[in-house]
Amino acid sequence: MELIVYLAGQIHDDWRKTLKDKASEKKLPITFVGPMENHDRSDNIGEEILGQQPNTILKDEAASKMNNLRTRVLMEKSDIVIALFGEKYKQWNSAADAASAVALNKPLILVRPAELHHPLKELSEKAQVTVETIDQALHTLAYIFDND
Repeated sequence: MELIVYLAGQIHDDWRKTLKDKASEKKLPITFVGPMENHDRSDNIGEEILGQQPNTILKDEAASKMNNLRTRVLMEKSDIVIALFGEKYKQWNSAADAASAVALNKPLILVRPAELHHPLKELSEKAQVTVETIDQALHTLAYIFDND
């Protein structure tokens, strides 16, 4: 059995690479997918496909439509969604992706520091599992394959 795991959440560090590398070290049969990690490409994809837009609002809307399509297709194909909320940045995309996972009835692993317990309490109640670190999320994934 192989799982497809959508990695939603903050984009300002390399948590996805860290998680992928650790999963590979454990030889877990997982394919990871997620949002476009090239921030400039994500911001400009609407104009890349549709051509120059007349103002920044329409540029953002065009990019959002392309990014939302990508997210929906990959999330619908995923078996599990991991949404990471960090301490440093406001994470509207993380919240939207986690809400999408819930709406699509996808199992959700929510990763958030203890300091964010209160603002994320409702979302945490909708997740199947809430953890504080990516290592805990990885161990949760590994447990799915544990036959002992």
